[in-house]
Amino acid sequence: MGRRPSVFVRPVSMEEGRRLQRISRTAKDPVRLRRAIVVLMSAQCQAIKDITSLMQFDEDYVRGVIHTFNDRGFDTLDPKWSEDAAGRSVSGCASTSV
Repeated sequence: MGRRPSVFVRPVSMEEGRRLQRISRTAKDPVRLRRAIVVLMSAQCQAIKDITSLMQFDEDYVRGVIHTFNDRGFDTLDPKWSEDAAGRSVSGCASTSV
């Protein structure tokens, strides 16, 4: 099994960096806080292995947050954001009709 390629967030502007720092200091929601820290650490060129060992997160979780931030931006930090097994974005509880 080969080594997985390194993944980093897209380059963030100074304003986006300040916004991430502000969120990481003031977030009341733990999900938003965790996601902001992952993005901020990746923006500071921390490798996924470093982020996972420091924050005790699963590697797939960190990769998912980074990839989604690259695609959707700050909407990724919203605690209501999630993906189903097929990779489709789902918000909140899914209602199924019979």
